Amino acid sequence: MEGKFNEATPQRKEDHLVDAPKVFIDIPAFVNQLKQESSWSESDRNSLTVFKSDTLRIVLIGLHANAELKPHKANGVISVQVLEGTITFSADQQTFTLNKGTMIALHENIMHSVIAVTEAFFLLTMAMNPPAAR
Repeated sequence: MEGKFNEATPQRKEDHLVDAPKVFIDIPAFVNQLKQESSWSESDRNSLTVFKSDTLRIVLIGLHANAELKPHKANGVISVQVLEGTITFSADQQTFTLNKGTMIALHENIMHSVIAVTEAFFLLTMAMNPPAAR
């Protein structure tokens, strides 16, 4: 298997490996990278896909305090693991306060939203059905 790299954007000059037989992911380095990018200073959020295959995606998301991810659904099973800060995670008319070291998991197609109580960074992991099963 040949490694796949993300496509760099004008704000992110360097590509990084996102899919290969082995992908080392340095979360603290990526959090620092997100904080240094103009997207972080110019908007209420920034994110970076750290792994992407046909069946699994891992995205590092940073939100400034009070930033919101509006209600939406995912087409796969997801987990959200808080690395820094505090978020309010709402799903199916329930609200959960997630702090560093806590996480939540949802099956696919459940409406959910996120509001950052403080500056927060979290990992969103999404497991999708294989392409043939979709």
